[in-house]
Formats: sequence, C-alpha cells, structure tokens
Amino acid sequence: MTSPVPSVHMELPGWELVWLHLAVAPGAEQPLAALRREVSELARASLEGIDLSAHATVAAVRKLFRAAGCDPTRYRPSSEALLRRVLKGEDLPAIHPLVDLNNCLSVELAVPCCVAAEGSFTPPVTLRAGRPGETVESLRGPFNLEGKPLLADAAGPFSTPITDSRRVKVGEGTERVWMIVYLPQGAVAPAAVHAKLAELLAEAPVAAVVHGS
Repeated sequence: MTSPVPSVHMELPGWELVWLHLAVAPGAEQPLAALRREVSELARASLEGIDLSAHATVAAVRKLFRAAGCDPTRYRPSSEALLRRVLKGEDLPAIHPLVDLNNCLSVELAVPCCVAAEGSFTPPVTLRAGRPGETVESLRGPFNLEGKPLLADAAGPFSTPITDSRRVKVGEGTERVWMIVYLPQGAVAPAAVHAKLAELLAEAPVAAVVHGS
C-alpha cells in the first residue's frame, strides 16, 4: 500500500522539502560499496582547494540555519559534516543500504538529507525552529533543539537537518523509510533530487521508490 506524501506546515521560510518513500531492494551490496567510494572520490576531486563556506549550496543552507537561530559553524548541517569528513580522506561508511543511499545523495547535492523509518512519525508535520528548553534524544545523545530547524509531529520533534531522533532510527530490519531532503529554495530544484536519486539507483539498485514528491 502506498503511503501519501506527508502534509507539512512550513513555519520557516526559504526551505523546500522533498519526500521520498523508499523500500529496500536486497542484493546490491557490492554496487553500493563501489558507489560510496565513487561519490567520496568525486566530491574530493570536485571540491579540492575550495572553501566549503564559499560553495553556493552550502552557503544557502547556512543562511537558513542562521535565520532559524542556529550557528551553522557550531551545529553543522549534516550534509556539510559529511562533506568535511570526505574531504579529510574518509569514504562514506557502510551503515544500512537506505542510509548509505541517503548519504550519497546528500554529498552529491550538498544538502541535508535524512531517513526516518516508516511508521515512526505521524503526519501532519511542521517545519519550525526549536523552542527554548526543547530537546530530543538524538542519534548522538541528548540534543538541545533551541533555534535549530526541525520537523515535528504531534508527539514532538523527530528530525533535524543536523541529526535525527532515536525515534525514527533506521535499524537492521527496517524495510521502508521516508527520505527527507532539505532544500534551500532557489539553490537546488526538487527535479535535481529526483534526477540524482535515479542516477544513484542506476549504479546501485538498493531501493525502489514507492512514492515521492
């Protein structure tokens, strides 16, 4: 059964979200390993000698962080954190096929992407800034959300373009997820997300797209 794309109330201007409902397609571990290496190598080659803060898309994401009340040099967007690791010579790690695909897409487009296990949140959701005193148990431990861009449902925050909550964590047995791509409007078009995802899946068919917006 196809789940409808979640309804989102946008309280933060300048953002655009792409939702991709993905299902695991087993048996592509070797192409996925090659894809992780290739994406890492291409990023290093294309960004060699470039100050990330001057990269147009990175700068656009940083601007949106500041508008929400977050210092992006202290709390880096997940995409920038990945790019910095890759530029230091590290390849993208093997975590879970859908998480790996998410990370490849994030590095390729230089925008934050996250994956939430299917059924771990309940639409409608709101994109807003974190409130004073608001926290979440993130994949990194307790995380202060004040001033951070985040997505929340009726149960509270569950995702940020920095890190995700343990509530939506993808585990070994996770078969379906929602991939959420955080776009700075005017910097990256939604069509570019779909095109890049199709390109990545052509190289490593680790997932099938169930639904996307």
